Amino acid sequence: MNSESDRRERIAIVTGAGAGIGRAASLALLQDGWTVVAAGRRSEPLEQLTKDAPEGRVLPCSCDVADPEAVRKLFATAVDTYGRVDLLFNNAGVSNPPGPFEDWSVEQWKSVIDINLNGMFYCIQQAFRVMRAQAPMGGRIINNGSISATSPRPNSIAYTATKHAVEGMTKSASLDGRKYDIAVGQIDIGNAQTDLAARMAKGVPQANGEIATEPMLDVNIVGQSVRYMASLPLEANILFHTVMPAKMPFVGRG
Repeated sequence: MNSESDRRERIAIVTGAGAGIGRAASLALLQDGWTVVAAGRRSEPLEQLTKDAPEGRVLPCSCDVADPEAVRKLFATAVDTYGRVDLLFNNAGVSNPPGPFEDWSVEQWKSVIDINLNGMFYCIQQAFRVMRAQAPMGGRIINNGSISATSPRPNSIAYTATKHAVEGMTKSASLDGRKYDIAVGQIDIGNAQTDLAARMAKGVPQANGEIATEPMLDVNIVGQSVRYMASLPLEANILFHTVMPAKMPFVGRG
């Protein structure tokens, strides 16, 4: 016999849903029967995702996660439309400004912090407020951490700093979510085939100063990883999950 949670509609919010990992995760969740509130700064990719999805299963929402009021409106729209939020894939993010960090402006540094760190916090905060108040209580949050949450690349201080901070937020929110039946985990992704990571296949600086090409991972495999994490019952949690090309130069010296 199916439980009540199996029978009712499951609602996911995916940030950065219009392209790359967010789009792949949205499509994978749709395959598993989820309804997706797709958030992003650009409307065109969100509209395309809506067209590619089964009718009525994607709600596109314009949202800049660096704006706390926009994030509040995103979650309010989800609750007003569907009554609850069962999953947040906290995915929106940007890479480093170009060039060495000693040449960056303060504004360039803050732009990465505002999206990758502050924006992720705003989404976690709103998710907690919704999930603790709904009936049945609870839900799941999956933060996109990146392998940079563990190890930096050369000239990546802003991105790496935010992703190290995300690891701390994941641990802290996982602890604070226990009393509300909110399971919080993190997916750390290496070299998925997206526009953001396309340069890896062309050659990127290594720790020893060399420039080397790196193997890439089909982004749809990442989507399936998110789908699996989302499929678990709330009494189970994957705190940290790493998915990367098997031959990626990550667990070695160089």
